[in-house]
Amino acid sequence: MTYIIDSHCHLDLIEEKGLLLEEIIKTCSENNVRILQTICTRITEIDKILSYTKKHDFIYASVGIHPCNVSEQPRVTSAEIVALCEANPKIIGIGETGLDYYHDKSAIPLQKTSFLEHIQASRETNLPLIIHSRDCDSDMISILKSEQKSQKFPALLHCFSSTGELARAALDLGIYISISGIVTFKNATQLQEIVKFVPLEFLLVETDSPYLAPMPFRGAINQPGFTKYVVEKIAELKGVSAEKVTRATTENFHKIFSRVPDFKG
Repeated sequence: MTYIIDSHCHLDLIEEKGLLLEEIIKTCSENNVRILQTICTRITEIDKILSYTKKHDFIYASVGIHPCNVSEQPRVTSAEIVALCEANPKIIGIGETGLDYYHDKSAIPLQKTSFLEHIQASRETNLPLIIHSRDCDSDMISILKSEQKSQKFPALLHCFSSTGELARAALDLGIYISISGIVTFKNATQLQEIVKFVPLEFLLVETDSPYLAPMPFRGAINQPGFTKYVVEKIAELKGVSAEKVTRATTENFHKIFSRVPDFKG
C-alpha cells in the first residue's frame, strides 16, 4: 500500500473555485494520491456529492451535515442517514459532523442534536464518524467519552488542529486523528508537537481542499494531490521515511473505512 489517500476533500467546492475534475485527478496521479473521499456538508446536496463517485472508481463519499450548516438544513435522523448508506455502497463515512463554537454559539443545541444522530448512524452502519471539532474541546471530550462508553462506534477527528488534551482523549477511545496541510504551516508548532506523539497507527492524512493548502502552496487553491506534502511533513516530524508514513496512513484508512478496497489501478 505505497499509495496516498486523501481521506477528506470537497470536490464540489474545488470545482467551484475553478479547477476541473480532470485537472484535479491529473495532479493526484502525478503525486501518487490514488483514493479520494469527497465530503458531504449539506444533506440536501448528497446527490451532487455522489455524482463524483460515479465518475471514477477511486472516488468515494460521506453523508452528513456540517455543524455550521445545521440551522439551514433539514433535521436528519439516524434512520435517514442509515438508509442513504444502505442504498449507496460508495458512501463510506458518516459526516462531517461534530461541534463548532467559533462561528455561532446560538446553534450549539442543534449541533449537539445533529451530532448524536450521526453517532447513532455510525453505530448502526459501522461506518466511521468524521468529526469536525472547533473551539469545543471540553464538550467534545465529554460527548465522545459518554457515547463511546454507551456503545462503541468507529471515528476520526478530521483536520486536527485542537489541543493535546483532545488528541490524548481520542487516542484513549481508539479514535483516529487525521492531519491536514495545517501541519506544514510555520506557526503550527502545537500541532507539530502533537503529531510527534500520536502513534503512526492512529494517523490519517487529508487536504480538506479547497481550503488550507500546505506549504509551498499556501494561499493557492488546495487539491487532493497536495496530500503528498502532508505526508512528507509528518515524516519529517517523526524522523521516518515518507514511504513509511504513506504505508501506515493508507493501511489505517483501509482499517477504518472498511468499504473501500485496495487501489488496483
